[in-house]
Order: sequence, then structure tokens, then C-alpha cells
Amino acid sequence: MSPQARRMWAAPIALGVSTASGLLTALVSDGWGDAWSWIGLGVPVAVMAWYALPRRRLART
Repeated sequence: MSPQARRMWAAPIALGVSTASGLLTALVSDGWGDAWSWIGLGVPVAVMAWYALPRRRLART
């Protein structure tokens, strides 16, 4: 895999792994697993919300 492809796919793969591990942990674990499932499922949602927010454009002077 080329370095450009790795750079392009690194974040989506990391978010997918985080989501999958959060879902699996929520299903089979208790205690510390509850905390990890919140983190593992919350991070991808926070990233999507961050990129979905409208950005204010700075005027060039």
C-alpha cells in the first residue's frame, strides 16, 4: 500500500476499529467495558459532529 493510501485510509480505519470494539465491548463486558464502550462509540460520533459543523469563513484582507 502506498504512503498516500495509508494516510488517506488511516482515520476511517481507526474510527471503524473504535466503533467495532465499542459495540463488541458494550455487548459482552461490564464495569470497565461500559466506560470503554462509551469512549469507543463516542469518539466517532464526536469526530463526525466536528466535521459536520458549519465553518466560519475568514475574509481575506
